[in-house]
Amino acid sequence: MNVFATVRGKNGALIRDLTKDDFAILENGRPQTIRYFSRETDLPLSLGLMIDTSLSQGKVLEAELGASLRFLDQVLREDKDQAFVMQFDLAVVTRQEFTHSRMKLEDALAVVDMPSRRELLLQRGGGTLLYDAVVEAAKVMKNQNNRKAAILLTDGVDTGSDASLDAAIEAAQRSDLMIYSILFSDEGYYGLFGGGGEGRRVLALLAKETGGSFFEVSRKQSIEQIFGEIQEELRSQYSLGFVSDAPVRVSEFRKLQVTVRQKGLAVEMRDRYWAER
Repeated sequence: MNVFATVRGKNGALIRDLTKDDFAILENGRPQTIRYFSRETDLPLSLGLMIDTSLSQGKVLEAELGASLRFLDQVLREDKDQAFVMQFDLAVVTRQEFTHSRMKLEDALAVVDMPSRRELLLQRGGGTLLYDAVVEAAKVMKNQNNRKAAILLTDGVDTGSDASLDAAIEAAQRSDLMIYSILFSDEGYYGLFGGGGEGRRVLALLAKETGGSFFEVSRKQSIEQIFGEIQEELRSQYSLGFVSDAPVRVSEFRKLQVTVRQKGLAVEMRDRYWAER
């Protein structure tokens, strides 16, 4: 079992210089022997770009696409990494399946768009299929052996998914998919009823339960700055591997805890994994 962890100091700065001996792993409360350790920033990455194209994102979509394009240009190493592009609104559409080609990804982002007037008129149910999109991304990621991360750009509001939030989280956990959720909303869209509060809760939970991070675009932090932070975090993770001392007799979720010996440091990671028989 491989676990990816990010370690931060009291001021939130990434800590990059720890060694294997600084870490301890517990599975269901039992200490495990760390057999593999790496703090290489070189590990191959399987990345998903998931973009909310529902009407509520109309005023921010152009900024999201521009930042996504620059992020891929800076992060994707065509000899090692691969990525896919997915959009979701009334439906979940994969614009580009996994590819190493930056050009194909750029072409896919160029055709990411909002539903047409005709599609809206023909709409039956649905609305913003956020949870269904996470489930679909988990399926796409399931057979990948690299580090797996999805960048989720949305206001966090789901309307019409078949899947629940719990089902989306479980699907991501079973696939070892880390979700980096970015709350980017048009504050005026929902009027007096708002929408940001529930969306914030949903996106923070998706990130926390999968070992990723939650961000919110604001006057203090731009979408460009957030993508920069995600890039730094992806390149600053520790990889810890262990073989459980308890054989898997039945497929189940097992609790995980990674701690560091040095006081004052915080470990960010998911707190359970799917042990498959």
